[in-house]
Amino acid sequence: MSKEDTSFSHITKVHPCFNEKIHDKVGRIHIPIAPKCNIQCGFCTRSINKTENRPGVSSEIMTVNKAIEHIRKVTSTDQPINVVGVAGPGDSLYNENTLELFKKIGEEFPEMILCMSTNGLLVPDYAEEIQTAGVKTVTITINAIDPEIGVQIYDNIQYHGKTYHGREGFELLLKNQLKGIELLSQKGIIVKVNSVLIPGLNDEHIIDIAREVKFRGASIMNIIPLIPLNKFKGYSRPGCGELSKVRDEVEQIIPVFRACTQCRADAFGIPGKQEQDFALGLTPASHY
Repeated sequence: MSKEDTSFSHITKVHPCFNEKIHDKVGRIHIPIAPKCNIQCGFCTRSINKTENRPGVSSEIMTVNKAIEHIRKVTSTDQPINVVGVAGPGDSLYNENTLELFKKIGEEFPEMILCMSTNGLLVPDYAEEIQTAGVKTVTITINAIDPEIGVQIYDNIQYHGKTYHGREGFELLLKNQLKGIELLSQKGIIVKVNSVLIPGLNDEHIIDIAREVKFRGASIMNIIPLIPLNKFKGYSRPGCGELSKVRDEVEQIIPVFRACTQCRADAFGIPGKQEQDFALGLTPASHY
């Protein structure tokens, strides 16, 4: 068994977003510390509120110190918490507090698996720092590798102080996403790729994404249904049959995680079970 296989096996035993068998038994904490984003996805609308149960939403934006206190409170309960991650509500790497937070978590909670989600644009710039901060798993959202499809999904890309549009912007994003997978996997960091299934646009294309990201070093994929918002609000949300068909096809190439509940950026506790926000006294919906 290779070093990569051993690392992946270890992660899948304890990470609820990599192992469906423990998804309803082991908890995680998402820290909402990353409000800014450097790309605009056509289906994304970020928001600060207490009611919506979806990615890109948080009740607040925490400081590093408040985040550490929040982790202390959650881990003081009897809930089994194995993972602390940053999943927004913007892009984790476009916010400097993310890596600072991970370093502090590593000092106080060395037993925790550190996890981040990102669009991947800045991964090549920060791959070394991600490793140094002790991050073990990175999820990169890749919704297309074909520019003709990609330009319909992404509206603009901000990189190194410049805004890119259309094909130029998409190709820059894709180049960095794929390079990022290579760099992280070479460093022993487990990479999961999320792909949003958009009916009539990329539904027949996700199999191509799977082949490419597997080749680059990704270990697992997560196919999630479109939540119709923003310029995609007129699209329909994929049904269970459509989602299962694509997942089955992708699973012939790369392992697929099937239990994702598309959590908020401040979700914590055991996915799919009642969770409580100790910081705000908030009792969210069961899949929050």
